[in-house]
Amino acid sequence: MKMKFFDCVEMKRQAQAKLMREYESRKEEFESYVDFLNSTARTDPLVVAFRKKHSESLIH
Repeated sequence: MKMKFFDCVEMKRQAQAKLMREYESRKEEFESYVDFLNSTARTDPLVVAFRKKHSESLIH
């Protein structure tokens, strides 16, 4: 049997919980959770690099 090294559902749950904690601590800076997520994505180096690399295939 193949050994499972990580649980992707748990990893997603933890990432979402981390984002929600950050939002809760900073929500006075944003109009909504979506506004927070968009702002976070605009400043995240991994998201910026991904968008730059795949800009022609992304829906604007």
